[in-house]
Amino acid sequence: MTRKKKTRSLADKVTIRTGRRKDYKKWRHENPDQVVSSPRFTAKKRQQRKLQAARKLARQEQGQDIAIHKDSPDASGSSQADLSKTDPPKTEKKDH
Repeated sequence: MTRKKKTRSLADKVTIRTGRRKDYKKWRHENPDQVVSSPRFTAKKRQQRKLQAARKLARQEQGQDIAIHKDSPDASGSSQADLSKTDPPKTEKKDH
């Protein structure tokens, strides 16, 4: 019969919130309503998102235009009309 290994750690046995990270993670998981980001952190993240959006918009405006659908002036055209422009009808060749 094998004996149970002794553990030196008390982290799993703790039931109250202490300064330990594992205990805090458990407490945070059990009490999601009491966990709120600080106003300073939310303001910082909001500013970062604004800057990120501004950079993305600048990159989009700086990039070159690519004519993906040059045959059709608008993308809402019927697909049958587009097919008739691009693919000519196939004819069978007869050997004489």
